[in-house]
Amino acid sequence: MVRIYVMATCPDCTYIEEQVKGNSNYEIINIGRHVKDLKAFLRLRDTHPALSGARRSGAVGIPCFVLDDGTVTLSPEDAGLRSRPLGEGAACRLDGSGC
Repeated sequence: MVRIYVMATCPDCTYIEEQVKGNSNYEIINIGRHVKDLKAFLRLRDTHPALSGARRSGAVGIPCFVLDDGTVTLSPEDAGLRSRPLGEGAACRLDGSGC
């Protein structure tokens, strides 16, 4: 099962959530719903090399995908999903480029 860390106010996350609705191969973990989920994500974000770019750029690093084999990635395509098209809808970064 692919675990996906998301937040309800993130447009990239909601785009991903729509793709996996009803698919038991994916588990959505909303980091805004409970502090234990936020802490688990922050631990991953603050220590995993796959998220070093997000840390450096000041991005949150969501949606974040933890694949069946333990691989951590920020690429929806690595999890068999599609990225939100650039320029489609709102963005949560101050520069308007994503989350």
